[in-house]
Amino acid sequence: MTVLITGIAGFIGFHLARRLLADGFNVVGIDNLNDYYSPVLKQDRVDLLFDFSNNSKGTFDFYREDITNLAKMTSIFIDHTPTKVVHLAAQAGVRYSMENPSAYISSNLQGFGNIIECCRQHHVENLIYASSSSVYGGNKQLPFSESHSVDHPLSLYAATKKSNELIAHSYSNLFGLPTTGLRFFTVYGPWGRPDMALFLFTEAIISGKPIRVFNNGLMNRDFTYIDDIIESIALLLDKPAQADSSFETFNPHPGKSFAPYRVFNVGNSNQVSLLTYIEEIEKALSMKATKELLPMQPGDVADTLSDTTELRDWIGFTPSTSIKSGIGSFIQWYREYYSR
Repeated sequence: MTVLITGIAGFIGFHLARRLLADGFNVVGIDNLNDYYSPVLKQDRVDLLFDFSNNSKGTFDFYREDITNLAKMTSIFIDHTPTKVVHLAAQAGVRYSMENPSAYISSNLQGFGNIIECCRQHHVENLIYASSSSVYGGNKQLPFSESHSVDHPLSLYAATKKSNELIAHSYSNLFGLPTTGLRFFTVYGPWGRPDMALFLFTEAIISGKPIRVFNNGLMNRDFTYIDDIIESIALLLDKPAQADSSFETFNPHPGKSFAPYRVFNVGNSNQVSLLTYIEEIEKALSMKATKELLPMQPGDVADTLSDTTELRDWIGFTPSTSIKSGIGSFIQWYREYYSR
């Protein structure tokens, strides 16, 4: 069976590909290796996947292409006829969306449109795509539930992810394409993104530089370890979205549908303060951080917390890795990777 992964050189895409290759899947990866963050790190991930595939049960093919190129995407789908697709490619980052909005319109909207259209044209059995916890926007009701409204995004990034969910529903309704959107909550772990807090904080502390702590540290996050994310996706690959026969059209649930469409929170369901998170990094490094306290950034939120009941009920799994364990694994990887 062939699984196509977009954004395969990214943090989640790399880990997912490694898992699927070990499980015997044939993996086709697409990534443009852009310079939003270090292309060297992305290339190292791809190189490791090639090395890993040499000793795995599955095959690995990689295309350095942009998902906004419909002709190229169509050609790849024709050549490999993937049974399942995991769409992770996107322009990430809440703050960067204020500096370069066109990148989000192009990748997150046009690119998503190209991938879902290819899935329709080539009869893909299961499309899983990355949404984001940022879609909850101005919602203050915790924990965030798929039953909540997500009509008040605070950033363009969040708006594009909400748009992906809407587009997916239309395709599920019109063409019967099973689509599953995953609202990830602050993913972290080895091989993580350099623009995320754990990476930035670790790098600064080791270098003896101050860390930038927004909202004076008065923030809480639902930090989700990468292995829990990958386990969730792997289980969802075997359980595509289905139409809900009990769907109430007069009281519609935003995360379900009369079409084969689902949306799930994927989080640790455990709120951790940013200052506690920093303390765990300090313990793992045996070093103290110098904090530069700053105001809240536009487009950001003070609190996130996931309700993952729907995910548990669907696949029988709940993310649960502790931040102590997860941060420790990241620090070990970071020291080994940069010691080279």
